[in-house]
Amino acid sequence: MLVDSHCHLNYKGMAEQQDVLLERARASGVTAMLNISTRASEWDAVTATAHREEDVWASIGIHPHEADAHADIDTARLVTRAEADDRVIGIGETGLDYFYDHSDREQQRRSFIAHIAASRATGLPLIIHTRDAEDDTAAILADEMGKGAFPALIHCFTASAAFAAKVLDMGLYISISGIVTFKNAKDLQAVARDIPADRLLVETDAPFLAPVPHRGKQGEPAFVADTARCVAGLREEPYEQLCETTSQNFYRLFDRARP
Repeated sequence: MLVDSHCHLNYKGMAEQQDVLLERARASGVTAMLNISTRASEWDAVTATAHREEDVWASIGIHPHEADAHADIDTARLVTRAEADDRVIGIGETGLDYFYDHSDREQQRRSFIAHIAASRATGLPLIIHTRDAEDDTAAILADEMGKGAFPALIHCFTASAAFAAKVLDMGLYISISGIVTFKNAKDLQAVARDIPADRLLVETDAPFLAPVPHRGKQGEPAFVADTARCVAGLREEPYEQLCETTSQNFYRLFDRARP
């Protein structure tokens, strides 16, 4: 078993060769993929792929880059769409991105909180993107947890060890992407070694962040095997064990999905 817990199969460059990419993923041992939405206009295509392919699941959400373009997004709309489709297993991706600041920060925060409420209402895990926004992300999560717990993970983790400790204390999971294979990712490699075994996932974020030895190419779900091998090496455990553990964690967190 090996799960790519975060990819974008309907992005330009991916959608046109989806069948080939899925074949290569399966040949690499990938048994499930979570196809992530980032804007409302993607929802139909993302869920259609999940209905067509039994090993693909879907999420419903608005990326922080798209927050300004979706100023009308609210909890009710997210809940209605997610609950109407049993192939939707997560809410997001959502969160805060202060690195690019493609959307107003206050609007990003409003959107993030609306997604959190949708996660709490549906019981579906929240898929969180955070970049250069550790303090605000942690503060919002802590405040919202105080209003009622919700399942969540930090996807494509690149933050500090201190932030990792905070979110783990809140019960969140952490997903590691191909960035961990980069030579200059020493801090991330240290975090990946220390994440508790029952909170660890792996992903590609395809078409982005292709791991070594594919760096510079378009990412694809098959490459999650390379990330898993790297993480297994860092943790000094067999590759097969890392695959089994992260897959079990995926199905524990995203419990609407079935192997």
